Amino acid sequence: MLAVKVYNTLTRKKEEFKPLVPGQISMYVCGPTVYNYIHIGNARSSIAFDTIRRYLEYKGYKVKYVSNFTDVDDKMINEARAEGTTVPKLAEKFINAFLEDTTALNIEPATLHPRATHEIKEIINFVQTLIDKGYAYESHGDVYYRAKKFKHYGQLSDQNIEQLEEGASEHINDEEQNRKEDPIDFALWKAQKEPDEIAWNSPWGKGRPGWHIECSVMSTKYLGDTIDIHGGGQDLEFPHHENEIAQSEAKTGKKFVNYWLHNGFVTVGKDQEKMSKSLHNFVTVHDILKEVDPQVLRFFMASVQYRRQINYSAENLQQAATILDRFKNTLVNINYRLEDDTPSEDSSELATAINKTNEEFEAAMDDDFNVQNALTAIYDLLPVINANANAEKADKESLKLFKDKLSAWLLVFGIDTEKLCSQSAGSNDDEIDQLVKKRDEARKNKDWATSDQIRDQLKEMGITIQDTPQGTRWTRD
Repeated sequence: MLAVKVYNTLTRKKEEFKPLVPGQISMYVCGPTVYNYIHIGNARSSIAFDTIRRYLEYKGYKVKYVSNFTDVDDKMINEARAEGTTVPKLAEKFINAFLEDTTALNIEPATLHPRATHEIKEIINFVQTLIDKGYAYESHGDVYYRAKKFKHYGQLSDQNIEQLEEGASEHINDEEQNRKEDPIDFALWKAQKEPDEIAWNSPWGKGRPGWHIECSVMSTKYLGDTIDIHGGGQDLEFPHHENEIAQSEAKTGKKFVNYWLHNGFVTVGKDQEKMSKSLHNFVTVHDILKEVDPQVLRFFMASVQYRRQINYSAENLQQAATILDRFKNTLVNINYRLEDDTPSEDSSELATAINKTNEEFEAAMDDDFNVQNALTAIYDLLPVINANANAEKADKESLKLFKDKLSAWLLVFGIDTEKLCSQSAGSNDDEIDQLVKKRDEARKNKDWATSDQIRDQLKEMGITIQDTPQGTRWTRD
């Protein structure tokens, strides 16, 4: 198995990926806070790490993939109040919506989808251990982590303590400051504020977990004290992932994560504005899928290298749709040729070209999942494949090889080629077949006027006619 190189945010360089257990990978990716439908930023992270997971599985690794649901926090409490419902009911609604949207985008289900509210006992025990070790302290029912006690605090986000203190002092109110020993300390457990607020009994009084502690608990519980890969958006580097490292390593005394991977942001529109509610460019996947083919959205977001910024726009979606159509048309060409009864002619050159493309695809993906170069390698081969499929004598064995390879390559991007090709079928196929048959009869009788009339009629229906040595075939535009 050739080595995969990944860019490790912690070391800020590409490193050869070496799993803790040969052939197996433990992978944790931060999931959404389920107070609303997921937006395209959430989708970008889910798709980016699903693509990475799929490629690692393509390489033969067995991947244990854990992605959590944050189902209790301030946003959940405020939204539940606004909707006149409970936090658990709100969570259930939007967890189901998440699963529906990600299924439409052909995102593989996680091996496990743990939820914060299902891990309260483990969270309390984890926090108590940090208190016992002197890394945390109780204050007015809250529990805070002593950030300065952890000597590597700030390493992941490349910040020093002075920078962190300056930033924290600008975002903390006097009431919270009075409860903390230091402005950069962060909450592990939050005391109940109102009698109707969701809460659990704990040694420090009724309350609920802080945001950061849940991922430390769930990742170590289900994947072990040290895991291979931890992923999430760039916006999670600080404070979320920084705090996860501090909590986890203080408790276990072991390295928490070997490789930190972070996906880039999503911008919206021609001006490439960062998506935000205040700019009124906040787009949910739930709404997008009412208008956009899920495969097109999936392919668009999977076709940009995960660390790069991605711009969501109608033009870029259309470009993705065009590329998918070219892949689909090539497969339709191959299927049409494999079904005819003309003899096959072996071509060592075509088989060599396919194998070379496979090497280029894997070399690109091995280089920190460089999806653009991987897709370019495939795309550059399409004219050669189509030329052979349309030749008088095609190399059918090589065409079968390419078909199998293309199916495997595109599946890494979440595209099912059988589903892609089935979209070319329509309710009026029989009518089209009859018109093509009439046109063939007209051409046989040299009735060019009728032949041209039928061609024009089919064109108006969105059908393109191709006259090949193997007969007439048609495709949808």
